[in-house]
Amino acid sequence: MIEIERKFLVTSLDFKEEAFKSTRIIQGFLNTDKARTVRVRLKEDHGFITVKGLSDNEGLTRFEWEKEISKHEAEALLNLCEPGVIDKIRYEINIENHLFEVDVFSGDNEGLIIAEIELKSKKETFKKPHWIGEEVTGNVKYYNAQLSKKPYKTW
Repeated sequence: MIEIERKFLVTSLDFKEEAFKSTRIIQGFLNTDKARTVRVRLKEDHGFITVKGLSDNEGLTRFEWEKEISKHEAEALLNLCEPGVIDKIRYEINIENHLFEVDVFSGDNEGLIIAEIELKSKKETFKKPHWIGEEVTGNVKYYNAQLSKKPYKTW
């Protein structure tokens, strides 16, 4: 239940040619305390509730617990969320033995594109595709919980 994740800005739309799947995600936050966030997510017809703990000093690891809930439950919980719902399209791309998830944000975060990769260890190596730019792992302003409070268009 420990998540090891790295985040990067994306420099071009070339990833779309390599994607094998794209999904619209709508998510809100019931709690955005930095020590713990509680997220509600609607991913097509599936709902999820997720609790994430505080990141380590590098921003690489943190506790994550997720449970699937019904679409109806997710829609009801989204109505209770703090202001600033996130709307994005997630593209999934396999690069060698890794899955990159690229989020293209819309609404108040339009123009922001972030790629994430989950790893098995902090020192695990991976091939960076050419469309990967600056690493933003651990930069709190790129966390979805923060983007819901201070959207990209206000930067």
